[in-house]
Parts: sequence; C-alpha cells; structure tokens
Amino acid sequence: MVEKKTSQEMTKKVSRRSVLKGAVALAGGAAATMGFPAIVKAQGPISMRWQSTWPTKDIFHEYALDFAKKVNDMTGGDLKIEVLPAGAVVPAFNLLDAVSKGTLDGGHGVLVYHYGKSQALALWGSSPAFGMDANMLLAWHKYGGGKELLEKIYASIGANVVSFCYGPMPTQPLGWFKKPVSKADDLKGLKFRTVGISIDLFTGLGAAVNALPGGEIVPAMDRGLLDAAEFNNASSDRLLGFSDVSKVYMLQSYHQNAEQFEIMFNKDKFNALPAKMKAIIENAVEAASADMSWKAIDRYSKDYIELQTKDKVKMYKTPDSVLQKQLAVFDEVMKKYSGKPFFKDVLESQMAFARRAVSWDMDTNVNRRMAYNHYFGPKKAPAKKS
Repeated sequence: MVEKKTSQEMTKKVSRRSVLKGAVALAGGAAATMGFPAIVKAQGPISMRWQSTWPTKDIFHEYALDFAKKVNDMTGGDLKIEVLPAGAVVPAFNLLDAVSKGTLDGGHGVLVYHYGKSQALALWGSSPAFGMDANMLLAWHKYGGGKELLEKIYASIGANVVSFCYGPMPTQPLGWFKKPVSKADDLKGLKFRTVGISIDLFTGLGAAVNALPGGEIVPAMDRGLLDAAEFNNASSDRLLGFSDVSKVYMLQSYHQNAEQFEIMFNKDKFNALPAKMKAIIENAVEAASADMSWKAIDRYSKDYIELQTKDKVKMYKTPDSVLQKQLAVFDEVMKKYSGKPFFKDVLESQMAFARRAVSWDMDTNVNRRMAYNHYFGPKKAPAKKS
C-alpha cells in the first residue's frame, strides 16, 4: 500500500527546496562579491583580423603591428588583433570598403588613400596645411573640429567605420629623381608617382602622375614606367629599395608636409565591444601615436645617414622657387575643389586653427639650426696671435 503524503507535508518540501535554491544563489552572489571563484562559463578572447596598407618590410607595417601589440597587451589578451600586410585580403586602396563591409574588422592606413571617395579626405595629409606640421594637424583634428568633420564626411559616403587619426609624420621629401631638380620646370613631363590632392598639385606642375601603392613604386621605376616618385621617409624609402633605382633624393616639399596615419575599425564590430575595451583602444591610439613619433626620429635619422654613406645617395634641398610654386598651384587646387562636399568646410576650419597655432609656434620655439650649427657646424680656426 502506497502511503499518500498530506498537502501540508508537500508544501513543506517545496518550501524547503525553494529555500535551498535561494541559498545557493545568495552564496554565489556573496562569493562573487567576496572575490571567491564563481562557477561560470568563461567567454573567450575577441579576435579581430586587420590589414595594413603597407608591405611587410615597410616600417609603416611595423607601426601597425606596434599598435596591435599595445591593444593586445593592455587588454590582457581579451582582444587579439592580427594585422596582415597590404594585399593579403584586399588591395591597399580598397581598405576602407573592406572594413566598412566587415570583410576586415579593421585596418591601418592613411586618409589620403580614400581621396577617390571624397576629395576632402585628402586634406588630412595631402596639402601645405597652411604651415602646420603633422602634430599641429593632429591637434586641429582632436581639438579644432577635425574629428567632427571627418565623422560627417564618412557618414555622407556611407562608410561604416570608426576612425582614429594618430602618428604625426615628418615633412615628406619631394622624392627620388634621375637628376637634381633645380627649378619647377624640371618636373614637366616626368612620369611621377604620388597620391591624394598631390596628384592635382604635381599635375599642375606639369608632371604625368600615376597613383600607386607603396609596394608597387620601385618595381615601376625599375621598369621605366616611372621617371620619379615620392613615398614618405628615409626608412620606408630605403626598405622599399628606392636607392636601388635612383641616387638623387630631393628633401622638403609642401605636397605632404603634415600627414598622419589612420586606425580604422568596422563600426558594428567596435560598437559591440565592452565600454572598458573601447576606452583601452582610445588610450592605446594616443600611446601608439607618441611611440611612433619617437621611433620615427630614431629610425629615420639613422637611415638618412645610411642612405648617404652606404647607399651612396646624393641628397639635395628642394629649391625655394619650387616650394613657392607648389603653394601657388595649391591655391588653384583649393579653388578647383571648393564646391565639393565638405572641402571648403575643412579648409576653413584648418585655416582658422593654423592662423593662431602656427603663429604661436614660430614666435615661441627657438631656432634649431642656430644651436645645431653652434655645436656641429664648421668650427672657425682660432685667431692667430700677432
């Protein structure tokens, strides 16, 4: 005979079970509060696949790897960014589309490579910048309205990305030539490589311009498809092999005297990250920016010497007459694109910032050449005693 339990006994049993469940939940919460290990399913690290717009051997790709390592280290491995070189997934000039569509989670490049999407984007690097250097341009971007303008431009072209500008570049050389450039007319008819609004600038100087990614320039010069070319700096140019196809290096130019890099995330991927991880990324951008500028001074100055001593490259300062002509041509380029979306807005914003920032800089900072010549210039022989 099966003994039936009374409703009162069953109620007691249910109540006892509820109490036990509540106690377990309370204990779990207390354990978490007190720092005891809780039995939960751990979430694995977030992985991102990136691509740079640079060949593996270029120092620029190294900068991309440097940023990724900073983020990977600062998140304790919770976010793992893998950076592939240019062409691994898409061609260098297709990076924006690939990141926007989610083919890549992010990338490392420069804004002027998106010139075909909006001419205004080239003003983040491909202009005289009203006398600003690259660090001043970054100051304008962060504090002078540039960031907000960039977000509007990207929204207007449907770019589904989150962009961070960083890494101020020193003034870029006029480029590599078969013989020294002594006047602006020497550029007429030359098959020349450049990018961004510099295309319009050198076209205005009479050159036949071809925009090529960094890794394709030296092979094109070697095959005679280019007579001359510019890329960026002594280290990149040396690593890419420019000294194998040319021995004349013209220093100083206004075509890209204030450029910086761009770190780009797919917007959906970035927005899905925890707030703490987003904050780490934003701070890693600024840490990488400072580190990149210091590394550039160290490495570029070494390669500047080795190009001359080991590679037997002759370096010349671009004549002032050529620099002045560049400024005059760029005035015409500004007029040409002033009707394009956001172009005039960016120019006016930069001009307002440059008017005070450059004035402050020139009046405040002491002449470096005077001090350099004092310590390292030719020493005068002591006067002979009569």
